[in-house]
Amino acid sequence: MMPGRGWLVRLVIAFGFAQAAVSMARPAVSYRALALGADERAVGVIAGVYALLPLFAAVPLGRRTDHGRCAPLLPAGVVLIAAGCALSGTANSLAAMAAWSGVMGLGHLCFVIGAQSIVARQSAPAEQDRNFGHFTIGASLGQLVGPVAAGLLVSGHNGAMARTSALALVVSAGVAAVSFGSLWRIEHRAERAVRSAGVAKVPVHRILRTRGVPAGIFISLAVLSATDVLTAYLPVIGEHRGIAPSVVGLLLSLRAAATIACRLVMTPMIRVLGRTTLMTVTCLVAGVLCAGIALPVPVWALAVMLAVLGFCLGVGQPLSMTTVVQAAPPEARSTALALRLTGNRLGQVAAPASAGLVAGVAGTAAPFAMLGVLLLGASALALRDRGRGGGSRRGGASRRGGASTRAAGGCAASRGTRRTRTKSP
Repeated sequence: MMPGRGWLVRLVIAFGFAQAAVSMARPAVSYRALALGADERAVGVIAGVYALLPLFAAVPLGRRTDHGRCAPLLPAGVVLIAAGCALSGTANSLAAMAAWSGVMGLGHLCFVIGAQSIVARQSAPAEQDRNFGHFTIGASLGQLVGPVAAGLLVSGHNGAMARTSALALVVSAGVAAVSFGSLWRIEHRAERAVRSAGVAKVPVHRILRTRGVPAGIFISLAVLSATDVLTAYLPVIGEHRGIAPSVVGLLLSLRAAATIACRLVMTPMIRVLGRTTLMTVTCLVAGVLCAGIALPVPVWALAVMLAVLGFCLGVGQPLSMTTVVQAAPPEARSTALALRLTGNRLGQVAAPASAGLVAGVAGTAAPFAMLGVLLLGASALALRDRGRGGGSRRGGASRRGGASTRAAGGCAASRGTRRTRTKSP
């Protein structure tokens, strides 16, 4: 593990700017699509294309990262994010906007795979919950600033939405470029040397059959789908309910601020409740609140609901990362994280597209009821995983049985293997 935590601070800063660019661009893309004549279904399709290219690229990138360096994926991701944002702002057709939205999504995937793999490699087992939580604070900071900036720049007065949304997309490209300033000396040289040795590939089906991995993937999918559809469809809700874009941006940022607050206090919550109980309860509450957004509540009540929802949604992503990393074989942790991201992108393709279809048939509030059902399913899966011994009170993977030895081995390969051989009959 790299001495000190300066690498993590720089990684959080870089991720914050990259995520701010994406969080600023996503609602701006929706507003620009509406200005170009898109309906709710078209907005859902464009939001889904954002995840389409990453859906096919995640596992190959994870394989590459398992047997090589992580750091080169970070600047490559920033370049693709900036290009996707800028070119979405200059596109004059819905098809072109969808294509450049896909490029933006591919860039985000490259950055996230590289960054998560660095955190997994350079964190001790006992530090993974904390470091993944702090890493995702970068995402939450970006999600806090991005929608506010988009709301301030985008204006629908006097037919200016097409022009102002394009400006927001170009500005978001510049925000992404700022993250280059923190992408130095993040990956430890010792880690690069160790990873240069040849390691046999672990079959994908073996990773997916490892206890804890499927549950972690689905919980992450549900939480990210909720965040993604919320970002893409709250502007549509705002248009139908007469809520100004600036207020919608503040509501989205309130949700992100609550997520940051959650991640700052995650370690004591895990200590009290345990990882699996915490995921079960927060997914349950988030599901109820997502369904509640479908109700025609006043803006102040919507703000309260989004704040509590943001707090609950802050749990799923970092803890699902730790769950997947500790459950997966040590030589396939990046691939396991990539499979988790594949699940995320599958949700980002299916959820907005399904939301668009549901909105076209049952109204703009119906997608949030759909998200509520998805999160309730994630809560049930987390509870079932707890029943099988998938969680512990102190937040690590279960220390009992074969799953526990795999979790320990996944975080400290040689030491965990020796411990497993000593304790196994």
